[in-house]
Formats: sequence, structure tokens, C-alpha cells
Amino acid sequence: MKVLITGIDGYSGWPLALHLLGRGHEVVGVDNFVTRRRVREVGSWSATPIPSFARRRAVVRERLGKDVGFYRGDMTRWAFVRDVLERERPEAIVHLAEQRSAPYSMIDVHHAVATQVENLTGTLHLLYGMRECCPDAHLVKMGTMGEYGTPNVDIPEGFFEVEFRGRKDRLPFPRQAGSWYHWSKVFDSGDVMFASRIWGLKATDVMQGVIYGIRTPEITDDRLLTRFDFDETWGTALNRFIAQAVLGLPITPYGKGEQKRGFIALEDSMQSLRLAVEHPPTGPEYRVFNQFDAAYSVNELADLVVRVAGELGLSPRIEHPPDPRVEAEQHYYTPLHDHLLGLGYRRTRGLEEVVREIFRDLLRFRRRLEARRHVVMPTVQWRSPDSRAALAARAPSSPPPPPTGTGAPATEGPTA
Repeated sequence: MKVLITGIDGYSGWPLALHLLGRGHEVVGVDNFVTRRRVREVGSWSATPIPSFARRRAVVRERLGKDVGFYRGDMTRWAFVRDVLERERPEAIVHLAEQRSAPYSMIDVHHAVATQVENLTGTLHLLYGMRECCPDAHLVKMGTMGEYGTPNVDIPEGFFEVEFRGRKDRLPFPRQAGSWYHWSKVFDSGDVMFASRIWGLKATDVMQGVIYGIRTPEITDDRLLTRFDFDETWGTALNRFIAQAVLGLPITPYGKGEQKRGFIALEDSMQSLRLAVEHPPTGPEYRVFNQFDAAYSVNELADLVVRVAGELGLSPRIEHPPDPRVEAEQHYYTPLHDHLLGLGYRRTRGLEEVVREIFRDLLRFRRRLEARRHVVMPTVQWRSPDSRAALAARAPSSPPPPPTGTGAPATEGPTA
């Protein structure tokens, strides 16, 4: 099967390409390397050294004897998107090419607008391109469990049965997103659902939990590593906690630390996406898969990191800074996730095993963490209309400018 991956240079896109190649699929990718630029914008970099994409492709040819097709370009340019789809006519498209950071979207008005304009424009271009060039292709769009928020009821997979004033219907489950980024994903979901209905497209919306890990079975060479972000803007809470432990900094669950989310290992996220690709709807359909294995509170993550760090001779402590976000710090959280299980999904490794593996890698790359230790603590405040000044004070040598759009030139640094 020919699979087009938008955002192939990213944290999920790169290991997905390797995973699909290893199972006999043809892979073509699209990227403009904007994440590399935006991570530099906030004064950070990946803890794992990431070579240029050209070098990544060369290593794949060397190790796997296969090539990755590639187009460098911007999903907000209609002519570019249509040209790629017209040339390649993929059978499946995995759409990962979106600004993916909630804190980045909350920096100021410029970052909020850039997030929503870019994410929605890219998705709409992809939908129109599918209609014109490959209407039988299957779109697998990466959504997020964050679209749902934290309602005080169980969270179904996209839709639920509702009765109101004596009438019943099957409706999309209400979304209660918690950042401008998460709202862009909500709008994306609505656009994909609408396009599927009016044009008869096949689409799977994967509501992804928080992914953790650096390696998959296909990543056996450091030159094939995916990125690992640990700063407060791009890194997940778990990533930050492990980096803090390695650096000898306090581990910092925000607020009460009872915020709960669904989590899944990187290799199991790749398994989930492959299963979605290999099992498309039989006809026009918009379907939703909740993708996670288990739910953990931020405090549970912090306690696990402290325990594993202690086994390695480290002795981090836990501190609770005020929560920079506007979110419920204690809440009910019970999402459902049956659809992927029905396709044969099975968990491969647990959280603790992967956390130990992350520690081993980060200890090897400790000097890269040390060089950016100042970027871990929160500076972006949800209640502040503009956090640029705080970011600039944190890294005075390179204050973050307003984003200039994904079409801006982006250099592929050898250690991005």
C-alpha cells in the first residue's frame, strides 16, 4: 500500500515511516521542518541529536535497502498539496503535519492565530485535494484526546446516544478543549466529519493519548532516533520529569498534580496507526478511535520517575509549582477504547519499562540536556494574554519572534 505521511520529520511521523516500511508498505512523506525551527524559537532543541532529513533517508537506504519518497513544502499552500496528491495518488494518508503544542499556541495572539490558521488550512487543503485527486484514499487524521476535555462522564469513541425531551439521536460527543491548539483539533475533526459526509470520503480520526518513548523495534541505530522534546513548550509532562531527574532539578507536577490523561507507548501508537491504515472503512465513513492504553495522573508519573531515578543513583525531589494552565486539577476521567482492540491491537510494553529505557538514553545525551536546562520550567501562562516577554527573559540571547508562517525557510540543523 502507498501511504503518504504529512509531517514525516516529526516525533510520530518518522517512526511511523520506519514502521510502515518494515511491513512492506511504500512510504512518501511531506514536511517543511517547521517544528525544528519552532523548537529553536523557544530556545530549546531535541535531547536526542536529530540529523538532517536527507541524512535520515540515506540511513534508511543503508539499513533497510528502501527509500522514502519526500516532498518539502507547506500544507497551507494549495498548489503544493494538490500537486503532491496528483503525482502520488496514495491509497492512505496519515495527517500529522500540524502545530502540536498547547503551550506554544498560548504564548500570544500571533501564536494562537498561527496555530489555528495553519492547522485548519492544511487539513482543508488535504480534504479538497483528496476529493479532486484521490477520492478513494483513506485519511487517518491524528486528533487528540484533549479535544474531549475532562467531562464528568465516561468518554465514548467520538459519538454517543443521547435522549432529550423524548427524542433520541446518535451525536458527536461534546468537545471541551483546553487550549487554542486543542480547539484547532476540534475544528479539524468537524471539517473531516463534514467532508466525509458530503463527498463520501473514508476517514479515521485517531484521538491520541499522550505518547511516551524514544525507540521502536525499527529504531536500532542512533542515526534513526526520533526527537525527544523536554522543554515546557514542546515536551510532555513525563518528558520534562525525566529530564529534570537527570539534571538534578526538582520534578514539577503543576498544581495539585491530579490532572489525569490517557497514555500510550510510541511503538504502540505506531501499531495503532498501522492498524487504522490497514483496516480502512469499507465505504464512505467517518469513524473515531480513542488511542491510549491506560490513564495516569501527573502525580503518578512523578512518583514513577522518582522511583526509577532512585534505582539509577539519582535522588530527585518533587515540588508543586502553581499550574500555569486553566484546567481542572482534580477530575473524573474514564475514556473508552474498544475499536482498536477489535482490529487486533495489543499492548507491547508498559510505562515503567519504557521510562527506564528513556532514562538510559537521556543519561547518554545528558550534555544536550545540560545545555538547555533553563527551558524546562513553565513561562507560558494560560491567563496571560502575552507570554513572549517571559520567554525572552528566559533566553535573552534569542527572544522568540512572532511566528512568520509555515512557509518561512527552515534550515535542517544536524543537531536539531
